[in-house]
Amino acid sequence: MFDTIFSFLHLGGLLVAVAYAVVSLVRGNASRFALILALLVVYYLFILHPAVKKEINRRRLLKK
Repeated sequence: MFDTIFSFLHLGGLLVAVAYAVVSLVRGNASRFALILALLVVYYLFILHPAVKKEINRRRLLKK
């Protein structure tokens, strides 16, 4: 149950960060938009992507 709550809070935080980046772009601050987006991509690649791949493999093994 904790993992589910944690993942939804985490997803909410990422969505808020993306929304803030878009608002910055709309207000004309393209450099802030680019910086936030670049940091989110780096965060995904180094933190979230390995965990997502492990979970996909774990579920694939459970089906067999």
